[in-house]
Amino acid sequence: MIVTSSAAQSSTQNRASVEIRAEGLSKSFHERVVLNNVDLAVHSGEIVCIVGASGSGKTVLLDHLIGLIAPSAGRVLAADHNSEPDGAGQYPLCDLNDSSQDLVDLVRLHWAVVFQRNALFSGPVRENIAFWLREHTMLGEEEIDQRVRASLASVALDVADVIDKDRDSLSGGMAKRVAIARAIACDPLVMFYDEPTTGLDPMVASAIHELIYTTHHRPAGSGFAFRDLDGRSPPRRSGVARTTIIVTHDRDLLRRIGPRVVMLDHAGICFSGRYEEFEKSALPAPRAYLMEMPVLNKREAGR
Repeated sequence: MIVTSSAAQSSTQNRASVEIRAEGLSKSFHERVVLNNVDLAVHSGEIVCIVGASGSGKTVLLDHLIGLIAPSAGRVLAADHNSEPDGAGQYPLCDLNDSSQDLVDLVRLHWAVVFQRNALFSGPVRENIAFWLREHTMLGEEEIDQRVRASLASVALDVADVIDKDRDSLSGGMAKRVAIARAIACDPLVMFYDEPTTGLDPMVASAIHELIYTTHHRPAGSGFAFRDLDGRSPPRRSGVARTTIIVTHDRDLLRRIGPRVVMLDHAGICFSGRYEEFEKSALPAPRAYLMEMPVLNKREAGR
């Protein structure tokens, strides 16, 4: 179902359009309340980093924003780039949990997700990157091969060395880069990352910081044609500002990319603002969390 959010429309008059919006989002698992009445709007072109202590609900929130799990209450709306925007530049908003699966699939064609454990399937690197392109675009095999190679080169991998490697022969850093290369190959309008630097050594993590930053600031939309889905041929938006949403414990990543930081605490958002403001915040939860971030990052890596 496509809905029109009056709040979203008014917000676009003085700022970028809404890309994803959580309204009154709540989630409980049995007796445990993980999210309680969370409101969050992510605007086109933003980098938003979701932080918080282990068990605070970061990945649960991310899974809701992607539409992987349904809320106990509230809703998540996402911009439908397959339709035309209104006069303020706002695309219609699709309720991820009250729309047909075909419509949600159309919305997700413009997204890419880099999971914490990469989610590469068994087989060679080439096929991991090419599969989505074959399934969802009209690109021929030669064009797909070119895009696979270009995406691997963009993440600073030796294309000739890695393209035919099996997933199981990749180091942790290489696997992470391949996962990002797969996302880049789709040239999405929205990039989601779940703990993109967990378990990586500092030099590799630093390279991933740079890669996330440069990918975000590269305009999205390559112009390739999608296959028809649900009787519709989705348009490809070219030159659109990319939106990036990251779950992380990595303070160095926050320093490098200067995002808007959204901190979860006690099932809600306790802080939302620029990283510079977060770093200087006198609020108890951000202060305590900033002191614990290095320990939490190492603990996540050891899971």
